Amino acid sequence: MATGESSRIYADLMRLKPEGMSPNGWAIKAGVSRTVWADMRRHGNPSRRTLERLLIAAGSSLAEFEALRIAPMGADAESRSTLGDRRGPPWGAAQLPPLALVATAIGADWGDPASRIELIELRTGELVDRVPRPASLANDHSAYAITVVGDSMWPRFRPGRRVAVSPKAAVALGDDVLVKLKVRSGNDPGSAVVPALIKELVRRTGSGLELKQFNPAITFEVPEAEIATIEKVVGELI
Repeated sequence: MATGESSRIYADLMRLKPEGMSPNGWAIKAGVSRTVWADMRRHGNPSRRTLERLLIAAGSSLAEFEALRIAPMGADAESRSTLGDRRGPPWGAAQLPPLALVATAIGADWGDPASRIELIELRTGELVDRVPRPASLANDHSAYAITVVGDSMWPRFRPGRRVAVSPKAAVALGDDVLVKLKVRSGNDPGSAVVPALIKELVRRTGSGLELKQFNPAITFEVPEAEIATIEKVVGELI
């Protein structure tokens, strides 16, 4: 990557630095190496995972960061870019088709009730609203949005916040994912209510997926036979 581009990414990240915190303090809070800033200026982009951790620690998201990077600079744009003032349009001036906001609800716990693995229900036949589309999903016509219910992924995702989901995006280890489960035998196969898990993908095993939940902290495996699809949660919508 060209030095100019890497320097610009560093400068754009500094626009989101938490107030009153040094860059090193920010890195420590995010759980990444303090050398990330020097590495970024010298060698180019950080990894996607490192970038997401920095943004989450700043109370932001990858979607917001990308939107800020394409927003026009200037006195007014600069004032809107700070985390302390979000009165301006979140996606800049780009006119993109909105994302469908699909209804969600808390479901019964998955597996053994004692494990407290939180399950959600996607009510695919119920469109709650249409919400602004991030620039990163401009060409992803399969993407949609859901509202986080429950607190199993706190502090990663706050209950009530909206996240974008992309069935098209490639899924890697460490990504946040929405795992849609198959409808159990005896239920209506055409039901508009789909059971699902919002978790972090730890690894793929020979027999399924190993997932992580934060609250309470649990790592568990979902058998391949129970999985309908796995879709990437690409970020929180601010």
